[in-house]
This record gives sequence, C-alpha cells and structure tokens, in this order.
Amino acid sequence: MQSKKAPLLAPSLLSADFARLNDEVREVESAGADWLHLDIMDGHFVPNITAGPLLVQALRPLTKLPLDCHLMVSEPEKWIVPFAKAGADIITIHAEATKQLSRLLTEIRGHGIKAGVSINPATPLTAIEKNLDEVDLVLIMSVHPGFGGQKFIESSISKVTRLADVRKDRPFLIEIDGGIQPDKVEELVEAGVDVFVAGSSVFSQKNRAKAVAELKKWKH
Repeated sequence: MQSKKAPLLAPSLLSADFARLNDEVREVESAGADWLHLDIMDGHFVPNITAGPLLVQALRPLTKLPLDCHLMVSEPEKWIVPFAKAGADIITIHAEATKQLSRLLTEIRGHGIKAGVSINPATPLTAIEKNLDEVDLVLIMSVHPGFGGQKFIESSISKVTRLADVRKDRPFLIEIDGGIQPDKVEELVEAGVDVFVAGSSVFSQKNRAKAVAELKKWKH
C-alpha cells in the first residue's frame, strides 16, 4: 500500500477569540497549524453573519500561513475580487450558491489563487463531478454550514471515500470541515482527506499547542 502524506490542519478562526485574534493566530501558527481557515457567512446562504475581506486584509500581515477563505455566501461572484485583493490564498465557493460554477472557478484561478468548491451534507458528489478538473480543492462539509460546535455527520466519510475514488490522478486536495475531533483523523485520512478544518477542537482548548498536536497525531 502506498504511504499517504501527513494531513494538513487548518484551524477555523470562527471559534477563535476575536478580542485577541492576533495572539490566537500566533499561538496556532507556533503550534504547527498549516493553514488558517476563515468561514465567511453573509446571513443569506447560511443564517449566521461573520466577517468579510477586511478581516483577511488585517490578518495578512500577521501570518505567513495560507489564508483559506470559505465563502458561504449566496452571490459568490461579488466577492471573488475583494477577497483576492485582501490577500486570500485559497477561495472556496459553494456549488449550491451559483449556476456559474465553472466560470467562477476559472476567475478565482485567474487571480493566481487556488480555487475550491464545497458541497453541503445533503448535496451529492454528482453536483461537482464535471468540475473536478477545474479545482485545486474540494471541501466536504461534515456538518450543516453556519455554526461552529456541531456534531460530525458520519455519512461524510463515505462521501470522502467516493471522492477519493473518482479523483484518480487529479491533483486537487480533499478538505473536510465540521465536528472534527482527534479520534476521527486516522479514519478520515484513510478515506482520503488531505486537509482538516478544526474550530472548537482547537480554540476551546486552553493549550493550543496540545490541541494542534492531538489533531496532527497521525499513524504513518
């Protein structure tokens, strides 16, 4: 069996303490985080409202980590340029949010940024199969988007496995977001996950270094 690469960890700032965001970023970066994940919500596509391009712009000089921007917004075409200019390294849009997915993925890449597509738990992989040659990343939601701290949806594992099967030699990464705890990492890596988004399992812990280490403890 071919050995797998160690998975990447992208702590979700949705669960961070925004009153001390600079410190939170520095703590998880020092602890070994690989990316920083930003959940961008508009109050339309999902019921919650979070942050916008100004947060990305503020974070950009604070860290060298890639800024992984997950746009949970109903009109993603309006936000590609603002987030690109703000300093995003990855922009992921939802397949459910647009009928122009191919065009928008091409536009994201045109800014020199990695393009991702995300699907909700109820959305089948068939919704994005024709776009797999146009993406750098596929984000599988393992909770219903909009709020942190939800329980992992077990059917997400079979979705990851099917996606890994159809990926074949394509270079895109498989990312998963929602309810990730250390005891799930091994199973999900075996299924095909390359990048884990983790919010409360990192930021609800007082010892950030220990929390990151637990999530990155992977048996080779």
